[in-house]
Amino acid sequence: MSRSAHPAGPRHADVLPEGHYSAPPADLNALDPKVWAETVTRDEDGVVTVGGIPVTRLAEEIGTPAYVLDEADFRARARAWRTAFGTGADVFYAGKAFLSRAVVRWLHEEGLNVDVCSGGELATALSAGMPAERIAFHGNNKSVDEITRAVEAGVGHIVLDSFQEIVRVAHIAQGLGKRQKVLIRITVGVEAHTHEFIATAHEDQKFGIPLAGGQAAEAVRRALQLDGLELVGIHSHIGSQIFDMSGFEVAAHRVVGLLKDIRDEHGVELPEIDLGGGLGIAYTSDDDPREPHEIAKALTEIVTRECESARLRTPRISVEPGRAIVGPTAFTLYEVGTIKPLDGLRTYVSVDGGMSDNIRTALYDAEYSVALVSRTSDAEPMLARVVGKHCESGDIVVKDAFLPADLAPGDLVAVPATGAYCRSMASNYNHVLRPPVVAVRDGEARVIVRRETEEDLLRLDVG
Repeated sequence: MSRSAHPAGPRHADVLPEGHYSAPPADLNALDPKVWAETVTRDEDGVVTVGGIPVTRLAEEIGTPAYVLDEADFRARARAWRTAFGTGADVFYAGKAFLSRAVVRWLHEEGLNVDVCSGGELATALSAGMPAERIAFHGNNKSVDEITRAVEAGVGHIVLDSFQEIVRVAHIAQGLGKRQKVLIRITVGVEAHTHEFIATAHEDQKFGIPLAGGQAAEAVRRALQLDGLELVGIHSHIGSQIFDMSGFEVAAHRVVGLLKDIRDEHGVELPEIDLGGGLGIAYTSDDDPREPHEIAKALTEIVTRECESARLRTPRISVEPGRAIVGPTAFTLYEVGTIKPLDGLRTYVSVDGGMSDNIRTALYDAEYSVALVSRTSDAEPMLARVVGKHCESGDIVVKDAFLPADLAPGDLVAVPATGAYCRSMASNYNHVLRPPVVAVRDGEARVIVRRETEEDLLRLDVG
């Protein structure tokens, strides 16, 4: 190991260089609506409320840490996506962002479909009453049992991710006397300017069948020959947390090129194209995400233009927003435990959660915002790093942010935009209990995923 290396990675060995961080905001008590859920505001006492409920009351009644989800905002964002694409396209909520039975019911009521990528997500969607034909099943290594259950249930689409899976799904469907609708997921070689771990369209990664070298075309040939499959389209997903539409334009051009080749070789015009999801949200005030109607207009125009150029009928478009719907609608509520100033560096603020409820900072080097929410403060800003309670130096929730210098143990702070990939990626590291998810709406709060207990942990430990 080199002398400059650090076993936890380079981000944990450095000291924040002077000038790396932005200047403190003019008002530490302000809540940027771009980052916070729709109904979040401060009451006359300076306490942050959501859905008309003070966070102090939520902390007292439900405890901390807790994921607090604005149901009205979630529903509004789901409707915005449905409205933006209209009846000529399909919107599949990407369940991996966050899935629960309550969320599935909201999606059903708002007219969205659900995309799942595991047997557990499929079970959740079905148990909550989502019609099977409105479910798409993803995954790069679906088991025989998962595929069998999906085909038996009658899921609308299975997205094929490998040559082995083409045969596997066909064999299972034929054995059940069914013809399963499928899409083939291809990798189109587009760099989406995202983190390496969440970029999904370059060739050197685990998802999909490469367009380069003719592999995707060969996958189509095989799928069209198998009686158990009804090939209805092509799927492409270029990454996550994307703001620039240019990547989708290149991806659509290449996907439509494949559709043209399929028509020319097989005399078949596939009726569907799924462009995936990955649209970004605002984690900080510097982020500038697009609105659903802008995205819908851009994607529709791109596909229509490419198909007209190739003299193809425009296929039905599908998209898969997950983070873009649930991400901004929730925040994580914490209680401050200890405060440790480091002269000349920053102040470490420890909260009662950490990487077990938000792994994204450690895993993706993700950036978040944070605010004091149990009161307002006129104190000077201090450069802070919000960290968790885990026995791990990389246990960081918010790397660098400004909080009031009079912050004290017992204060409540909240990290916004944690609706996606926080509860769904939560763990029991150090045997810490996973927090509950609390849905708030019109002055009422209800737990939709309860807090884990020590009994839950011990029940699985059979000794």
